[in-house]
Amino acid sequence: MIHHAYLKHGLFETFSAADITKCGSYAYINDPSFEPLLLSWSIDGGEVETIDFTAEGLGPAYKLIKYLENPEYLKTAYNVAFEHEVFRRIFGIDFPIEQWQDTMILAAYAGLPRRLAEVGKALGLPEDKQKMKEGAALIRYFCIPFKGKRRMPSDSPERWQTFVEYNRQDVVTEMTIRNLLLEGFPLPKREQKLWVMDQKINDFGVGIDLPFVEAAIDLANKEKDRLTAEAIQISGLENPNSVSQLKQWLGLDEGATLRKADVADMLQTVTDETKKRVLQIRQQLGKSSVSKFDAMARSACPDGRVRGSLAFYGANRSGRWAGRLIQPQNFRQNHIGDGSLEDLAYARKLVEQRDAESIRHFFGDVSDTLSQLTRTALRPRQGHMFAVADFSAIEARVIAWLADEKWRMDTFLKGGDIYCASASQMFHVPVVKNGVNGELRQKGKIAELALGYGGSVGALTNMGALNMGLKEDELPEIVEKWREASPRIVALWYRMNDAMLNAINDGETTGIAKGVAIIPEVRSGIPVMAMKLPSGRSLYYVRPAIGVNRFGGASITYEGYEIGKWGRVETFGGKGVENCIQAIARDCLARAMYKVMEKYQIVFHVHDEMIVEVPENQADKALEDMLDIMAEPIPWAPGLVLKGAGYTCPYYYKD
Repeated sequence: MIHHAYLKHGLFETFSAADITKCGSYAYINDPSFEPLLLSWSIDGGEVETIDFTAEGLGPAYKLIKYLENPEYLKTAYNVAFEHEVFRRIFGIDFPIEQWQDTMILAAYAGLPRRLAEVGKALGLPEDKQKMKEGAALIRYFCIPFKGKRRMPSDSPERWQTFVEYNRQDVVTEMTIRNLLLEGFPLPKREQKLWVMDQKINDFGVGIDLPFVEAAIDLANKEKDRLTAEAIQISGLENPNSVSQLKQWLGLDEGATLRKADVADMLQTVTDETKKRVLQIRQQLGKSSVSKFDAMARSACPDGRVRGSLAFYGANRSGRWAGRLIQPQNFRQNHIGDGSLEDLAYARKLVEQRDAESIRHFFGDVSDTLSQLTRTALRPRQGHMFAVADFSAIEARVIAWLADEKWRMDTFLKGGDIYCASASQMFHVPVVKNGVNGELRQKGKIAELALGYGGSVGALTNMGALNMGLKEDELPEIVEKWREASPRIVALWYRMNDAMLNAINDGETTGIAKGVAIIPEVRSGIPVMAMKLPSGRSLYYVRPAIGVNRFGGASITYEGYEIGKWGRVETFGGKGVENCIQAIARDCLARAMYKVMEKYQIVFHVHDEMIVEVPENQADKALEDMLDIMAEPIPWAPGLVLKGAGYTCPYYYKD
């Protein structure tokens, strides 16, 4: 018989001088000031027990540890990674992660919020089963230093008792949520195995070149001071970083904005050299990815590795991983100098030497150079290399397979260039990269990147079509010709839209293609629209309904996240296809990662790319094995042609 040890959200209430929102849980827990305060749990749904470490010390926790060490007990909690690391740090015990299950992942799989309090509200739990509202204020009082000082239970005994009750109540809330979700949204065994794999990747972490990071931060700060001083001198402004002061100096209306895109547009038209230079300085100071060096320094554990940079099932609508802390998913690409590895290595050397003058001489903008070098701060241990493998055009391959667009599938089967093939199909002439009609490849490329999910002229513009040299009056023709060349994909959008409408209006199940289906269901008392995927996994759209869009027409809606806020979200057939394609691509990556992890240690992954750390003499073999695995036929996706490409490197970069 398998028993359950229910542990509270985060298991412990804790104190640390480190800011967990900025450094992540691993660095937070490994800070010297870290200390557990409270611990609550329940065994098999029984009475909640609590330990007050401030009064009782660590000893009483061992009555719980005997259950945690027993493999017959399934350990469940909300955000398991936190308590798992606490037990390692405080008690020196590393419980097998295979014996744990994360209720937060159950919520994410069900299409619900990841935060405990938000899940309770989304499920409509009664007040006595929800997370206590006083919790945030109590955490600020007892768990975070105030003006450099720590507040103890004796400073406010009444608040402390409420905090103890809050700790206990979280266990009740977590158990209630878990029982509801297990009943309606049981996590597939495959996803549980993938979560275990994810925890092992996050626990291992990725190495940071801290001396390089420190040099980059020093250079960035000095460059900021230099540029700010120059802006003050030539503008006469007291604070050129002030948006209101700068707008007034530029002669802009009060309602104008100075976002990155606004500054870039102004630089195209402004003729006054002084104004142009101040705008250039603002642009240079706005290189946000330079801040990634600060994130690396904050998030690194004592051994120089950043852990917890990946969130399993972080993307609510596809189940893809999301980035945390150093956000590896949005590193800038590196195109330094002539784009060669020699120039990249030389730029790194100049940063290590803190030689800003030479950086400006050889590469121009110091801030831009630093920004392009952020990914190179990730490096393997001494005597090791990274092997990097990326699925080639995986979304284009998956949508061609799902829609059964023959010419696209033939292109991939023959190893052709999809951008040339697309342009050739659109304009009915042969297109060869850097050859005959090669100028049309750019139109094929932007069309492929922007139009696969129902997008039109706006999607081309947002993808940067005008910045790539295309003219505005060309865009409608590109949309029309791409759709004419891809009729099966266009038909897929409409099938998806009709299927969603049928599910909401008529309660009908509709098959789409290759095992994909839209199914109306009621799970744990919640109406959902399920999208069944070929892998057997499902995506869930919570409480779907027909709403009214901004044009006054009918629209498909559901409860989900939009701009970081939980509420009602609009969707349509093309967006549903995007969710479906990205989810299938995620399942392809997950399958490949699982097989790679049987041989090698993945240290992190980015979109459709995985990075393993191996001894130098094994790097080439590891890359070969990774590419072989990525090209293997997938049993649940017969006919889907996949291919990977990769390289080995002494530090991470974009090849």
